[in-house]
Amino acid sequence: MVSKLLRKISQKYASKWLVLLFDVIVVLFTLLASYFIRYNFKFDFDLFDVLKQMPFVSLAAIISFILVGSHKGVVRYTGFRDVVNIVIGANILATILLITTFISRKFQINSVLEFSGSIIYIHLLLNFLFLIGAKFFVKSVYHNLIKDSQDVKRVLIYGAGTSGLITYDALTNDTKTNNLVLGFIDDNSKKIGKKINLLPVYSLEDITKSTLEKIDIDEVIISIQSIEPKRLLEITTYLFGLNLKVKIVPPIQNWIDGDLSVGQIKDVKIEDLLGRAPIHILNPELEHEYENKVILITGAAGSIGSEITRKLSNYKYKKLILVDIAESPLYELQQEFAYRDQDNFIPIIADIKDKKRLHNIFEEYKPSIVFHAAAYKHVPLMENNPYEAVRVNICGTRNIANLSVVHGIDKFVLISTDKAVNPTNVMGATKRIAELYVSCLKGKGKTKFITTRFGNVLGSNGSVIPLFKNQIEKGGPLTVTHKDITRYFMTIPEACQLVLEAATMGNGGEIFVFDMGKSVKIFDLAKNMIVLSGLRYPEDIDIKFTGLRPGEKIFEELLADGENTINTYHEKIMIARTKPFDIEKTESSIINLCKISTETSNLEIVSIIKDLVPEYISKNSKFEILDSLKNN
Repeated sequence: MVSKLLRKISQKYASKWLVLLFDVIVVLFTLLASYFIRYNFKFDFDLFDVLKQMPFVSLAAIISFILVGSHKGVVRYTGFRDVVNIVIGANILATILLITTFISRKFQINSVLEFSGSIIYIHLLLNFLFLIGAKFFVKSVYHNLIKDSQDVKRVLIYGAGTSGLITYDALTNDTKTNNLVLGFIDDNSKKIGKKINLLPVYSLEDITKSTLEKIDIDEVIISIQSIEPKRLLEITTYLFGLNLKVKIVPPIQNWIDGDLSVGQIKDVKIEDLLGRAPIHILNPELEHEYENKVILITGAAGSIGSEITRKLSNYKYKKLILVDIAESPLYELQQEFAYRDQDNFIPIIADIKDKKRLHNIFEEYKPSIVFHAAAYKHVPLMENNPYEAVRVNICGTRNIANLSVVHGIDKFVLISTDKAVNPTNVMGATKRIAELYVSCLKGKGKTKFITTRFGNVLGSNGSVIPLFKNQIEKGGPLTVTHKDITRYFMTIPEACQLVLEAATMGNGGEIFVFDMGKSVKIFDLAKNMIVLSGLRYPEDIDIKFTGLRPGEKIFEELLADGENTINTYHEKIMIARTKPFDIEKTESSIINLCKISTETSNLEIVSIIKDLVPEYISKNSKFEILDSLKNN
């Protein structure tokens, strides 16, 4: 009942005129106190004269406070700016009293308007003390009453610099949460062991399980503006290991009106823990590249295809042709665009294996740029279904690529994967053959064929993040195939922005690889996700090792054996120097591979694939027998 009443009170604000009346009453009280101080707390002055001065002092005070607007501030949020306004207002009041005293004495107007210099200056100092003190007193009482009705959150702030102190002020002044800051953590050895705002400064190494037993911390807020992503990963991994919740203060440019509020302090996201800076691209050339163009996207409803579509929607394209075989996801994308009042797009249900259907689409809409994102991508499924992997990843790509040549498409962009590099599975090998096929078409017609190759995308359909989230919701355990398995990660927006940039810079025949930073251990990713969900590992949710799946690598690669890179004008985008190959023989072999039928055995299909991609060595797969036969 009390907490409800306090919440009701907290939602109301005192009228600015009530605040002005309160300030005037304080000024009148300090006027009387000034006379008592001036006359050594004796009635050696005419009290009646003082009472006659009060209406004039009240009027002068009202004018002063209205001029500076000190009455407009919300008392419970009194801060530095309010103090400055009070100081200015009190000085204006003192100036008015000095001027009226001078005029009264010179022209002998009225003795009531005369104030001795000592009274004016004592009054000024008392106004500073009582006006500021009263507001901070009301603020303190209010905060204590509100916070007594809330659960206390015990906090350490990582960063004992300017940003950390601003965070401290935001936490202690916030009335909606009851934050008790118990200290700071800092990497600067000169600050460690000292005190700031009477609170101790710890090193990260000081925060141990035994320390937490003594000071009982609920969460750590990282408040360092220039923190390196690698250092952020180290800090959060260490703190997560102590089962602490971690939040982070946003960059100063994201603060609202230059002020930090508690609501802007967010939980650390899994994207923050990639150990590298987020990739941002601002290239005005992209606007020219896609302006007034008809752009066709295959696999448009998938994770990558749909984000490419969203990115392209920021440019002045002529029309987007969105092709996908998945009806429901394409419908959802259609609804998303319709909600945003964008009508220059055509969603089309079509199968990239159906060459005649694709030809009709090209003929009708005449696209000038094609982004080919349609593919089967799940390694274990494709290991058991090589026929479908060939039909979609190779033959489907061949259909789209050939039609691009026939219809004079300007640019064809293939979305590939790091699993195509020294492949160990059917999926990766079929994507490598898709790369080879578009390379074979270089110089045939005017189409520029460009390949982009990157690793795992956080949050994409079927990726490890949604899987872990689902397992956490079910109470665990999280399943990881191997304790040492690592993967390269980037966010969906990063991946798609890099694809658009590479498409712009490509002249045909390139395989663009992206700098994805250091590879991330999936085991560490799983532990971090458990802690980010507010749970503890292994107490609340455990991690189970299931063993490598068919065709799965422990470490992924972005370059094949014998490949190296050429730098481009963008530091995050390189061009892979690929090994030369026999174009005519490769193209002929791919055409023959696309003639396989459902009667062709899996072993025979994979054997043909291995002939095309000699570096394809199966791992943890039934197709390892083919490698043994080849070696013998």
